[in-house]
Amino acid sequence: IRSDGYREILGVKMGDTESFAIWEETFRWLKGRGLKGVMFVISDDHGGLTEAVARHFQGASWQRCQVHLMRNILGQCARRHRADVAAAAQRVLQAPDMDDARRRLAEFVERFAKTAPKSVECLEAGFEDAMAVMSLPEKYRKRLRTTNMQERLNEEVRRRERVIRIFPNDESALRLIGALLAEQNEVWQERKYLDMDEFNEWAAARKNPPEDSKVIA
Repeated sequence: IRSDGYREILGVKMGDTESFAIWEETFRWLKGRGLKGVMFVISDDHGGLTEAVARHFQGASWQRCQVHLMRNILGQCARRHRADVAAAAQRVLQAPDMDDARRRLAEFVERFAKTAPKSVECLEAGFEDAMAVMSLPEKYRKRLRTTNMQERLNEEVRRRERVIRIFPNDESALRLIGALLAEQNEVWQERKYLDMDEFNEWAAARKNPPEDSKVIA
């Protein structure tokens, strides 16, 4: 998301893993093409990705995707407790401010300490990273708390890719996916995604040029 509020697909690269080496190469490639001023990065908690983000976008805030965290939390408890755990964890993640979020977290810990201890551990470990979005003005929190925008794009890529099933080589995959992304990028230019005025003020307060600010999901 650019500082003018429009979304832009920065590029596409092939990789056979989500290792640090692949992400490090990708971010180096993007920076070589002119990417700068990244202020806020949203992703899941994949170790290789977060390590590369920390190395290449020093000073940027990192938001752990709350949807991915919720899946991790629910995967750590018995099926019979999942509905209650999900509802309580959602209350924590959707708190209106950090004081209330910490209060709700304490209630979650007390309630599920015995019935879902691993879920408690998971939420406690991911809480601060999942709540980084609370430092932003309130109007941006709903859209920047998850990677939903990116996941929807991924689903569209996979829908087209499943028709082909097997690509003969990397070049053929890049032609199809590249054409799809170019088309989607044009669609995105027809409508502003976010009013970035307050975000740019937030960026300026962090002593970074607002005109160069970026959000990566």
